[in-house]
Amino acid sequence: MANRKAFKSDESFLKKISLGATGTIAIFDHLKKLEHKPIELERGSMSFKIWKKIKIKRIRVPDLLCIKCGRCIECRAKSKLEISMSHSESNQNRKWDYGLKDDDFVAFVACKQIGNNPLSWEIDGPIQYVSVRDLRLAHQNNLTILTQPKGAEEGFEMRIQWPASIASAAGTVISIESDRLKYRKESNGRIIPLKLWKQNKRLKPLVKEGEKITKNQIIASVVPVTSTLPCERLFSEEDFIKWLSSSLLTNKYAAIKALAFFHSSEITDLLVKKLKDQYEHFLIKLEAAASLFRQGNDIGYEFIKQCLTNDSLECRLEAVIILGEINNDASCQMLIEILLDKKQDAEIRAGAAWALGELSNKRAIDALIEAFNATEKNIQIEAARALSKLARQFTFEIIKKFSESNELERAGIAWALSQTGKFRLEEMLDLLTDEEARKWVAYIIGMQDPQRYINGMEQIKMKDKEVYFAVTVFWKIMSSWIWRLEENL
Repeated sequence: MANRKAFKSDESFLKKISLGATGTIAIFDHLKKLEHKPIELERGSMSFKIWKKIKIKRIRVPDLLCIKCGRCIECRAKSKLEISMSHSESNQNRKWDYGLKDDDFVAFVACKQIGNNPLSWEIDGPIQYVSVRDLRLAHQNNLTILTQPKGAEEGFEMRIQWPASIASAAGTVISIESDRLKYRKESNGRIIPLKLWKQNKRLKPLVKEGEKITKNQIIASVVPVTSTLPCERLFSEEDFIKWLSSSLLTNKYAAIKALAFFHSSEITDLLVKKLKDQYEHFLIKLEAAASLFRQGNDIGYEFIKQCLTNDSLECRLEAVIILGEINNDASCQMLIEILLDKKQDAEIRAGAAWALGELSNKRAIDALIEAFNATEKNIQIEAARALSKLARQFTFEIIKKFSESNELERAGIAWALSQTGKFRLEEMLDLLTDEEARKWVAYIIGMQDPQRYINGMEQIKMKDKEVYFAVTVFWKIMSSWIWRLEENL
């Protein structure tokens, strides 16, 4: 029973992580369309990856930063849209506005889950922005609603809500009265009334009569809401250098991340100075090292290399994750060495495999295949996932490795190729050299959409009748209504 509860908890966490990443990616892209130059400020905010065994205690910062105007954007994706933020009265670092300045913004977007896959979400409405200044002012004026702390799975944090009315469907605003707003649904013409009062909080209409509205648009609220956020000002490297001397750790972290995108001898000197400062926060120094490493500076390279042998697994894993962001051959080689080092912790080696998948460097193919021989399951799994990413670009090179590989390696190669489907039927048939190969070739082809290879079935039959039979069995099972049916627990 304990395991069942743990599984549910893990699945719930994965669902929330995926929801947040989907929303943050959409907001990132929207900001680019608005001519911002956003970067990911909080590492992992745009990733679907969960590190379960080693918990990294990062500096709490907003999700995104525009290096053009200097504004930070906190992203909030919601399965049911509302203007709300998690909050803690007892922990200063968990307050809703920690690390945010008045001229920063919080972005809200609704998402809906696709099917039962906890990783599959899509945007379900417009991206809408609210300034931190307006949120703070409304909170100070007692226009917010505080809920009770959440359950154990949510970290026992309360939630602050800024009351708002949300359109449940696209339509047209037909009237705005003193106590309510009405709009006509586009789909069926039905008139929907929305109250302009919530728990004694007066909502201000954000639309006009005759205005077209979309599903999940915030049409009335206690705070102003906008769907546009112009990049109105120009931040320079001098502005970020000033942040670097701030007493606030969040400002220093934002500065060190932003300065990686500016190049001058002054910045290089500052990064080296931060790296050598024995009193500086470790994560600030690590970001400085990463910036120097990207520039080809040996000081940054050596610092990260030292981190990979640190006694702290948390330190090592963060260094591995950062290497997965630095797309050069030196970074790739360091990760390969970590992956193949049997003295390293298994979770660090698995992290190295994951990071190699992020780099998509052809040099990693042999190491990832060799990793399939590891006795630790997590290393094999991450290596297979990484190889599947490389298979999208280096299909031919990976197919060539199949014949010379052992049974464990062939299993991983087969899975990676089956996930991408980027191969020609003739290439698969050329692999039918032994009994073991026949099994995996049948699996690779059988896991594809039957419509793609239906015209080549005669070719498979002529080459190998048993493989032909196995492929048709695969397709029969996959087309059945029981395929991937899960028991409702």
